[in-house]
Amino acid sequence: MAQIRERDDASHQGGSSALSLRWAQGFPKQNIHFVNDNTICYPSGNYIIFINLETKKRTLLSCANGIVGVVATNVPYEIVAFSDRKLKPLIHIYSFPELMRKNKLKGNILLDYTLLSFSYCGTYLASYSSLPEFELALWNWELNVILCKKSQLGLDVSQMTFNPMNWHQLCLSSSSSVSVWTIERSNQEHYLKAKSVKLPQEDGTFFNETDILFPSTLLKDPIYGPVMPLSAIAGLVGEEAETFRPKDDVYPLLHPTMHCWTPTSDLYVGCEEGHLLMINAETLKVTVLQKREDATLLDGVKLISPSILVYQKDGIIASGIDGVLYSFIVKDSKYSVENLLTMKEPVEHLVFSPNYKTLLIQTEKGSIYGYTFDEKTPLNKILVACDGNFQAVDFITPGNKFFMTITASGEVSIWSMEDCTCLSKLYLKTATTTVACSPSSFSAAVGTMDGCVYFLDIQDEEYPEVIHKSFLSESPVHHLVFDQLGLFLFAGTAEGKLFIINAKPSSLFKILGFTESGKEILQISTVSILERDLVEVMVLSPLPETGGSRLEIFTLPKILPQVSTGFSDERGRLQDELVHKFLYETEHALSSAVLGFQNNRIYGFCSQVPYICSYLIPETEHIGVCVLKPFQKTQSKQYGPGRLSLSFHGLWLMSIAKCGILCFRDTMTLEPFSRYRSHSHHGQGIQSLRISMDGQHILASGKDDATLVYLKWRRLTGNLATEMTSYCRNVLTFMIGTMEEENNYLTTHHGSIDLAREPEHTHSNESQPKPNIDSSQEDLQIPEESHHKERSWIEQKSQEAIKNEIKLFSQKRKDIKMGIKLLTKTIVGMMEENEEVDSIAKLDEEEFALDLEELERLQDQSEEEVAKIKKDAELHNLAKSYLTELIKEECWNSMAVKGRALKCFHIPCTVENFPMKERTAEEEEELKTVLQQRKIEAECLKLRKEIIESQSAMALVKKLHEEDDEEEEEENKIVKETNLPDYLLGSLSSEFGVDTSLLPSQLELHSREEKINQIVLLKDIIYKVKTAFNSEFNAAYKQKEYEIARVKERNVRIKEIILDLELEEIVWQPEFEDCEKPERALVVEDHEIEVQKYIKPRKKTKVDVLTHQDTDRWLHPQGSDDRQRGLMDMMGGVLEVKKEDILRMVIPEPPFMSKSDNLWTEDEKKQFKEYEKKVKELNEERDKYRKSLEAELKKLQNSIQESTQSFDEHLKRLFERRVKAEMVVNQEELKINNLVFSLLLEEELNSREEFLNNYRAKKQEEKGQTTEAIRKAKEDLDMYKEHYDNLVAEDKVLDRSFKKEFSEIPSNQVEILYKLFKRRPRVHKHKTQPDSTSVVPFGERPESGKLNKDAFVQLMKAMDDLDNITNMPEGLDPSTWEHFCATRRIKVENEFKVKQKSAGLTEIGTFLRKRIEDDESVQHEIERVLRELILLQEDKVRFQLDLTIQILLKQGQIELENFQLTLEYSDAILINKNIIEDLNSVIRTQGQKKVASMMESKDVHKGIYQIEWEHKKMEMEMEDLNQKAWDIQMLFFSRDRQKYLNEPNYESLIALQIGIMEQTIQVLDKTHKKNVEHCKKLLRKLGKVSNKKDTANYNLSCNLQNELVAVSERKEICDSIGTVLTCEKIAKEQFESRLQQQKLTSISKQQAEQISILQAEVERLRMRTFPALVQL
Repeated sequence: MAQIRERDDASHQGGSSALSLRWAQGFPKQNIHFVNDNTICYPSGNYIIFINLETKKRTLLSCANGIVGVVATNVPYEIVAFSDRKLKPLIHIYSFPELMRKNKLKGNILLDYTLLSFSYCGTYLASYSSLPEFELALWNWELNVILCKKSQLGLDVSQMTFNPMNWHQLCLSSSSSVSVWTIERSNQEHYLKAKSVKLPQEDGTFFNETDILFPSTLLKDPIYGPVMPLSAIAGLVGEEAETFRPKDDVYPLLHPTMHCWTPTSDLYVGCEEGHLLMINAETLKVTVLQKREDATLLDGVKLISPSILVYQKDGIIASGIDGVLYSFIVKDSKYSVENLLTMKEPVEHLVFSPNYKTLLIQTEKGSIYGYTFDEKTPLNKILVACDGNFQAVDFITPGNKFFMTITASGEVSIWSMEDCTCLSKLYLKTATTTVACSPSSFSAAVGTMDGCVYFLDIQDEEYPEVIHKSFLSESPVHHLVFDQLGLFLFAGTAEGKLFIINAKPSSLFKILGFTESGKEILQISTVSILERDLVEVMVLSPLPETGGSRLEIFTLPKILPQVSTGFSDERGRLQDELVHKFLYETEHALSSAVLGFQNNRIYGFCSQVPYICSYLIPETEHIGVCVLKPFQKTQSKQYGPGRLSLSFHGLWLMSIAKCGILCFRDTMTLEPFSRYRSHSHHGQGIQSLRISMDGQHILASGKDDATLVYLKWRRLTGNLATEMTSYCRNVLTFMIGTMEEENNYLTTHHGSIDLAREPEHTHSNESQPKPNIDSSQEDLQIPEESHHKERSWIEQKSQEAIKNEIKLFSQKRKDIKMGIKLLTKTIVGMMEENEEVDSIAKLDEEEFALDLEELERLQDQSEEEVAKIKKDAELHNLAKSYLTELIKEECWNSMAVKGRALKCFHIPCTVENFPMKERTAEEEEELKTVLQQRKIEAECLKLRKEIIESQSAMALVKKLHEEDDEEEEEENKIVKETNLPDYLLGSLSSEFGVDTSLLPSQLELHSREEKINQIVLLKDIIYKVKTAFNSEFNAAYKQKEYEIARVKERNVRIKEIILDLELEEIVWQPEFEDCEKPERALVVEDHEIEVQKYIKPRKKTKVDVLTHQDTDRWLHPQGSDDRQRGLMDMMGGVLEVKKEDILRMVIPEPPFMSKSDNLWTEDEKKQFKEYEKKVKELNEERDKYRKSLEAELKKLQNSIQESTQSFDEHLKRLFERRVKAEMVVNQEELKINNLVFSLLLEEELNSREEFLNNYRAKKQEEKGQTTEAIRKAKEDLDMYKEHYDNLVAEDKVLDRSFKKEFSEIPSNQVEILYKLFKRRPRVHKHKTQPDSTSVVPFGERPESGKLNKDAFVQLMKAMDDLDNITNMPEGLDPSTWEHFCATRRIKVENEFKVKQKSAGLTEIGTFLRKRIEDDESVQHEIERVLRELILLQEDKVRFQLDLTIQILLKQGQIELENFQLTLEYSDAILINKNIIEDLNSVIRTQGQKKVASMMESKDVHKGIYQIEWEHKKMEMEMEDLNQKAWDIQMLFFSRDRQKYLNEPNYESLIALQIGIMEQTIQVLDKTHKKNVEHCKKLLRKLGKVSNKKDTANYNLSCNLQNELVAVSERKEICDSIGTVLTCEKIAKEQFESRLQQQKLTSISKQQAEQISILQAEVERLRMRTFPALVQL
């Protein structure tokens, strides 16, 4: 039995009865730890479990505050520390093996501790917390004080370890960083100092990191000002600027998984990417260890990422997710790898024992193995975990020796009650849900997720065996409950069915029937006592619609197995009348309910309120549902959903809940008499609870913490134990005969009970011969499934019932079938007839279905699909409409001036206006403010000038310019209007009439406010320029509208003339295009709609009636049309002949002209002459009128041509104006961009300056801290040195005063005593054994506080040996000897103190030296910041004075020698043009004087110069002639030029070529038209083929359903027969396709290479054909 450290918490014990914890079983979810060389520990639930590796003895330590958090151990002191999981958690320190609490550490942590770690040397404990503090704290666990602490927000640490050789170093690692913390101590003060390790990149390489704060590689831009660091550009001024990096400069780094220390104080770090790093803890230098080229693994595979590390001598042992342990032997910067051990599952943790003899391996499931290097069987199983959490637990009858557990994966285990030893395991290979042990036999039932119940024979607890399986239904089995006497087994499924099974193995666990409950069964409760012949059953199910619960109570007679056929129907359903089934409901929702043994009571646990209620069952029978009211109510004092259960004798009510507290209550009063916290709410409380038959043993399993707790009564007061024991004895006496009979049956029929045997009724049906079934019944038989697929019991019962019904109603079914066959023939004929009709009249195949319900379902389905499609279309249209409105509002409605264009009539020229938005009120107000400010500034400047200028100067200026008053006035007006010339203004905005008088000069923009005001004024100028151009554009637009209207007006007359002249000319009618009227895009015209408009039937009928009436009105006129016909016959339909009708006038021929000329009479000949005369006159009139019409037509066309060309010329000028306006806008926008850039640069400079000031303030604060630390360290050093000097002085005084104190004794004895006074005992230092020295890599740890204390104790013991009376010199008085011993002991203690003080003095001196170094480093940073600030201020001043301006320069105004452009203007200055002109006038005056004096000397040399010049001129002319001759020789004459010179009729030749080309074009045009016609015919033919294909596809789709049915049937057959072969065939086909794909890929690569070679060859040949122009 395990030893347990009980907690004395009275809050969990009620009354005088008390429970005691015997053992707790769990498996490690956190890392295991060594307490000493032979003991390990790990947390599980509310407990810490200690295991002795040699004796396998277990010890428990319970946490009083719930679940155990993180755990750490200290091997030298043999203590364990753990945290709890409550709000404001504590750290508890316990000693081992006493398990006495030594201390309780309380910090300021709010939520939880995540890591704990002890230092090997000294009494130090490091803790790390999670959200929200992320605090690292260093504790002295003996004194219960925090020595120092520090927070690092947002860093979640995964591992924390002390350096085993130096407690001053602490390593913290996470998945993204590794940091080494140094603990510095000065006397009693401790300080934490962190250094982060710079990890390599993912590929193991290092990158050169530049200085972020003070970059030295920034380029200097002489034009646009200083270049700032990225943090200043981002506008960062705080601490984030120190670590800011842009996204492009952040490279993925290695991800550490685990680290371990080495004896040389180095760190080995494993990474996810597979790299192994070695880090020097002092310098933080990172070395990526490389694998030796000759080192290979045993199996030849590459090493995976070492996620788990542990240090061994000269290397490490690592493992990953593959479960293989690798041994790394590291030498220099390379390592070799060997396979050490292969596990069956992934390794979670590795740890060596303190003596390094055993390596503990913790797997992912929680199993623990011990690996010994020198033994023959190195792997030892210490703890084998179950395959998952405990799903359910139950006692094996009678419940005092063994119990069973199951896991969700199907693992069944049998355990010993005494020491929780696993006796056997059985794997069902299916997911299990619950387990129940039979009270009447050594059998158990296990429910599964596939709806089966497995029955196990557990007579031999070491060899359990499955003896029977009942396949109830397809629904999972969630509940299995035996009644108290073991007569029935009740199985509840997820679909709400409750199956009743005979619990006796002799009945082969026959299924007696089932009953249906609600959709979900929460709990099943039974009452089966000796005094009654009935078994009462209650089923609890929820009622979500009402918020209550439903209770179903029915009774079963104990003789039901003998008369089961009368209680159920053919389908196995129990009849409610025979089982007396009654329904009840409760107002409150119950999470659990049990049926009481006496007084017809029901006990329920409310799920929404913290109450336990009892309900009285009405004695009178009722029909329907009866609502129960609470009879008794008491507070549960348990939170969360709970569960109730009754003891075996029905007098104890047990309740469990999410809080993890187990409570025992009296069923009569509902008052608790015992409480115990076995689990915690952090682990979701207790999942299942079982109590033995005698009530002495209790098992409770947790839900999430995977801990199984065994409780036993420590004391039971009153008659509680007596009642339980007597009832248990009576029941066992009653059941002993049945138990022996059933157990004997299990033993004797062990071989005959077959797992695959079907229920009894299945065998009887199979043994009976099949009844004769006629042909009418063969087709209606239910198809039997393949024997490979097992059918459930409820399906078999349904099949039997259907077979009986078939047999009973065979004749009726025959008649119905004959009718169905006739109806089928009729329908088939109709369908064949339907196939022959047209597609319009053809019906769908679904419409021939006789199943009206199916037809209605199909119609509803189609309507739903149509509604869905309609809804989707509406939503799509709505989204498009919303997007349209957004675009329209942004790009059209919000525009005060809509964007449009104007096109010329005859030339391809387009002019666009400027789209403009309306100014907002804020912009108007801002502009008004700036203008007012500028006016005020201008007035102030004017007044200042008037004050400064003197009257005399003004009179002098007036006198000097009296002659040019008029010109001066004009110039002054221009100056007043512009104030600045265009070249200095930087734009041509003045050409558009924009007032720029208030615009300040670009040379005066120094302040931020001036630049912002300048931007506002420039935007106003842009707005005015655009407005001015838009006004001109609008005038041109109106002019075009007028021109188009004029053209339309003239085209009316032109059309009349063309009609009269019967010409085929096309009248040119100009129209506005869409770009000229963009509003057309927002309106849909009728001609743009291609789809026919939908007209409602009622409206369509009305239109048809009106059309018919109009047709009748025209066909049957009311009046006579004689007048109209007479007018048409006599005068051509008109009363008056107009001049325009002369061209259509025809003189009718005389009727005699049809005869021959010889037969004419004289009158007829006269009439013919008159006819000819009239015809001649009419033709003359026609010719005159035709000529006049042609002249008028030409005049109108010329007029239209002239007006439109005039408009085109105007639009061309407007286009030039548009180009200039856009140039002005771009110039102003360029100035705005320059100003915005200067503002941004100014903000960057300010941000940089603010950051440097903040950084300097921060460093000055650090400087103050370091100065204070130095001052304090010096004070401590002085004080400590003073104490040290005092101790040294006292030691010297003791040495000097020795002879004085013993001056009374003889001198020779004084000399002997002085020698003994100087003598010191030999103290053996604590050393490890020689055999361990070669194994333990760390050896003896230095500076251990425990070793120091042990050394002092050993020194005192050795002094006791020296003080022994046997060492006293002869003749010395004993009292003197005692005084001598006391004096010598004082001397030795003082020397020991001096030694300790000397070590402390050295430590304080080291601390002071480090603080001085830190202070110097901070001072260096401050000086560096000051230098940077000075440089920044210089750049800022230079930037403010060195302005960027925009100047307009005319082409040719600046001439540079040899056209070499000067790009460097660092030494240039910009001055006003007037100054240069004044200076030039002075220089010109002086130059004229000098020229006059030089003219005389010039004439003397004129002749010489003239001769020299003529000589040079002749030489240059000679060179020019030579050059022209060379040019003529090298002149290139092409063939076209030669032909032009040689061909006399060159123009006729060109005309001939043009004619040939036109004929060629005509031939090509005809060919193209023929091809188009051919393509059209081909398209029509393809359309007919497509229609035929559509019809064929439709017929195929109609037959698809039957084919799918056949395919599905064959698929089922193939799946049941040839799955393996099909898979192999598919795999083979996939393999062949992969090979084919690889071959094609290689071929394509070769072809691509050949193509590239050919292309290169073609390019080379093409380059060879190019002409080479080389001078000869």
